[in-house]
Amino acid sequence: MTLPRFYPVLPDAAMIARLVPLGLRLVQLRFKGDPAAIPTQIAQARSVCARHGAQLVVNDHWQAALDQGADFIHLGQADLDTADTAAIARAGARLGISTHDRAELDRALALSPAYVALGPIWPTRLKEMPWRPQGPEKLTRWKTRIGDIPLVAIGGLTPERLPEVFAAGADVAAVVTDLVAAADPEAQTRRWIQAMRRFP
Repeated sequence: MTLPRFYPVLPDAAMIARLVPLGLRLVQLRFKGDPAAIPTQIAQARSVCARHGAQLVVNDHWQAALDQGADFIHLGQADLDTADTAAIARAGARLGISTHDRAELDRALALSPAYVALGPIWPTRLKEMPWRPQGPEKLTRWKTRIGDIPLVAIGGLTPERLPEVFAAGADVAAVVTDLVAAADPEAQTRRWIQAMRRFP
């Protein structure tokens, strides 16, 4: 399985609607707002992605994602504690999983994930992290362990860091803060797309 190398993680359907038309092919909806709005957020994001040929990944809200017909879900380790991974598999949805240490990686691999994410690679301004920055060298160890499963790097990524990330073994660069905190997210997205052209 292959995935696009550029993977924006965006906070709501409105930002997905702004950035997907610029040429995104893989995007995550990481919605942390009113729980009552989750189904609408997923439906709106799915509609935008369908119109523009992009793959939507829904973070956390696995049941709502399945209810809305989404076919790709991302779960963190805490989410795995309560998610019905058998139901996700029965629905035919793909599953991406966050990892930070070897035990979490083993847990993820037991679920035959569509991708494994490792992070934060560098310090991130997104939120307080209980884990130290992993460093790009850990990407190399993870890639050796997981083989052909796509490896997603996340945390502190910038266009300037792409050569190091991909040389270390990452297949995909997930980007959060560098887009959502940008003064002009559209311009920054175009900058990322241009930078990614060096890494087909």
